[in-house]
Amino acid sequence: MKKVILVIVCLFLFSCEQITKSIDDTLKPNDSVAEKEIENTPSVSVQSEKTATNLLTDIPTLKKAEEELKKLPQYKGKKMFVYSMLYFYNDGRINALLQHPENPKYIDTYEFKDGKWSEPIPLQVSIRDDIKGRLVSLNKISFANAAKVAQIYNEKAEEVEGAQPTTSVYISIWKNEVKWYPTTINGSRERYLIQFNEDGSLKEFKQD
Repeated sequence: MKKVILVIVCLFLFSCEQITKSIDDTLKPNDSVAEKEIENTPSVSVQSEKTATNLLTDIPTLKKAEEELKKLPQYKGKKMFVYSMLYFYNDGRINALLQHPENPKYIDTYEFKDGKWSEPIPLQVSIRDDIKGRLVSLNKISFANAAKVAQIYNEKAEEVEGAQPTTSVYISIWKNEVKWYPTTINGSRERYLIQFNEDGSLKEFKQD
């Protein structure tokens, strides 16, 4: 009898876990492109950080990268839209996802490295990806704001014991709105939430 009860309890717990997972999957927005982008992003070693130019403090280079991106010949006379995410790394790289200039269902990846933009690399998207809802005109984004976000984040991180400065900042686009990341500062004893306005200025900073 005890064995039967144990089996019933185990089955019940397993069912609850499955139901909880289903609810979480339903509520969580599909962000497969973001996950792919994060997984494919190489980490920056401490040594390279010390030797590389810090793009997050180099406003002239950020502005140059923005200008050069807008000059890509395939977009001449066409509107440019950033899709899902736009990454800025202190080692000099920028990763941009752009809507294809001819087919709005397609997305291409571009990398800014060594002072120039790469050729487009096709990105595999899913039928579940909300392309229309994750687009923002490139004209609404100022690359120089990445430096502002990084500066504010690092200044606040200095106030938190054990917190580390950020080596990258990025934009996430959801419902056609821009949100800057990182949004948390983790210290050895405390955790803080930090949010930025679209122009990179500080919106909120509070202990979690």
